[in-house]
Amino acid sequence: MHEGGFFYQAFVYLLTAVIAVPVAKRLGLGSVLGYLIGGVLIGPALLGLIGKEGQDVMHFAEFGVVMMLFVIGLELEPSLLWRLRTSITGMGGMQIVFTTILVGAAAMLFGLEWKAALAIGLTFSLSSTAIVMQTLQEKGLIKSGAGQSSFAVLLFQDIAVIPILAIFPLLATVLVEKAHPSFMETLPAWLQTLFVIGAVVLIVLTGKYILRHVFRLIAKTAMREIFTAMVLLLVIGIALLMNFVGLSPALGAFVAGVVLANSEYRHELESDIDPFKGLLLGLFFISVGASINFGLVIDQPVTLLLLTISLMAIKAVIVFTIGKIFKLGSGESSIFAVALAQVGEFAFVLFSFSTSLGILDNNTTGMLTAVVAISMAFTPFVFALNEKIIVPFLANKAPKKEKSADTIDEKSRVIVAGFGRFGNTAGRFLRANGVLPTVIDNDSDRVETLRKLGIKVYYGDPTRYDLLHAAGAEEAKIIIIALDIPEKVIELVHTIKKHFPHVKILARAYDRSDAYELIEAGVDKIYRETLDTSLRMGSDTLRMLGYRAYQTERMSHIFFKHDEESIEKLAHHRKDKKEYLTVARQNIEELEEMIKADFTDVDMNRDAGWDTDSLREEFANKGKIYP
Repeated sequence: MHEGGFFYQAFVYLLTAVIAVPVAKRLGLGSVLGYLIGGVLIGPALLGLIGKEGQDVMHFAEFGVVMMLFVIGLELEPSLLWRLRTSITGMGGMQIVFTTILVGAAAMLFGLEWKAALAIGLTFSLSSTAIVMQTLQEKGLIKSGAGQSSFAVLLFQDIAVIPILAIFPLLATVLVEKAHPSFMETLPAWLQTLFVIGAVVLIVLTGKYILRHVFRLIAKTAMREIFTAMVLLLVIGIALLMNFVGLSPALGAFVAGVVLANSEYRHELESDIDPFKGLLLGLFFISVGASINFGLVIDQPVTLLLLTISLMAIKAVIVFTIGKIFKLGSGESSIFAVALAQVGEFAFVLFSFSTSLGILDNNTTGMLTAVVAISMAFTPFVFALNEKIIVPFLANKAPKKEKSADTIDEKSRVIVAGFGRFGNTAGRFLRANGVLPTVIDNDSDRVETLRKLGIKVYYGDPTRYDLLHAAGAEEAKIIIIALDIPEKVIELVHTIKKHFPHVKILARAYDRSDAYELIEAGVDKIYRETLDTSLRMGSDTLRMLGYRAYQTERMSHIFFKHDEESIEKLAHHRKDKKEYLTVARQNIEELEEMIKADFTDVDMNRDAGWDTDSLREEFANKGKIYP
């Protein structure tokens, strides 16, 4: 160990995380790869800032996996599992089984015995939840068929980790003999079974009937650190109990998480444990990166590359086939396949576990760990290749099996694209005032529901030129864009500007960043989702504090007008961060000065009729029921 001891190691690991992860995320590689690359840099192969003591840190950081399983359990609400039950059990089960069989068979062809081959097949069947979900989110594909299918399979994989962790010790029973058996191992088999069942039942009953009351008592102390200490005590206690009865600590943590999933303290539990989980997992991945056998990598680069490509191809073919079986289109199936082709971060945990159990030797683990890291690094590039080449090719080559767009048999002065929670309100308001817009929505389930409510909605992709033309865009005066996905909003704006330049565009924006893009695209009027509601809440707060009604309405109007003007200015500076911050500060100061000046305006008194004392009292009395 370095002469600096513990503090030196802590400094090196934390400095690595702070530098490597932001750089990796900036390059689109994700946090897991950032940790791994950081570990490679500080490991014996390059800078040599850490040595063999990294293995000790890895064993300590493996506790982050226990915490991760606890958090996964907390997120598994019964309603979510029921809604995705077919995709989870069908797609997820098929993917795990087929990948394990094919990869395990390939491993046996390379001369490995069946136990090692089974461990490799099970491990390689998993994909990276962190990388896949982040990439799908960035590309606006979470709500697509491929996105929902990927989520379902990843969820099944997360659950499958539990039985996989339970299977591995069984594979090691012949390979590893313990010199000093534990207390449990000295007991008869029937008593061991009784202890195991009792431990799981104890966790379930404690979580269901006792922990809620304990958390309630601790919450009443209003001391956040004690609540955090209780959460850590719970997870560590479960780990100790599981170790005592010979089960995986991760299994116990997962069961406890599921039991507490519907607890009123679920979010507090998750938020308190998340920093510890993230930091320990980060340390674990850094240790993995530092322990990669680069001598092996340098000696066999071609073998490693071929293994990685072959593995990703096998997984992609399996997942693509499953997608077609479950009626996904060719384009959706290709996205689904590419998303799950890599190997996930849990592989590092499982390979470390299998090595400690003697299932795999160090050389094999070193080679396979490198394959996992390379497959994760390839993912962003494979996604780009699929997006640019494969999806367009399949779209042109394969027949369309998706539901056909409706035939639009009406024309209106107004077209509404998207009838979700945002477009629904605008569309119903127009209908109530005698304006019947032509509504197009690309969510078939929503279309069916709206039709049952008596609202006429056409199914189809509103970004398509032919659909807009059929809807009468050439004669329309206004198109309201209220789609759920920002990328689709921009795409539709470009289509309208190109083919129907005379039409006024009113577009929904999620936030300021989306608003800037829409301004650059030339949208006539932009509506940020939360602006009006936030201002109304602020105005109501002022009135409840005793401010006059006219005054609050006027301040709200000034703020709104100034914010609309400032966003136009800031849109031109958003790519120059320094200039953007300067202009933003100036706008904030300017707004505050305007409001202060307006408060001192003597003419404000002429509007006192807005808010007489009697009206103010009446409003105060209504405060209890004001929404």
